[in-house]
Amino acid sequence: MWRELVTPRPEVLYWRTANQEEVDFVVESGRTLLPIEVKATTRPSYRDARHLLTFRQEYGKAVPGGLVLHTGDEVFWRAEGILAAPWWKVV
Repeated sequence: MWRELVTPRPEVLYWRTANQEEVDFVVESGRTLLPIEVKATTRPSYRDARHLLTFRQEYGKAVPGGLVLHTGDEVFWRAEGILAAPWWKVV
């Protein structure tokens, strides 16, 4: 697994606010955070990225971008700084 090859090992976390906004996975490596949403759709909508945008706003420069993993075939920008990609292309 990729996590085992990196030193120090990145942490894989989960994030939820008091308002029940959540991000499925947050990879923390040093001072950098990568929020990841996983969606069972071939074409994630802007709405599918909204919690990633909230996360980026809250953590600022520590979050260079976000990722929405989906079941489709295309890689595309879903929102500013939010990339949508097929899960099978990043595994």
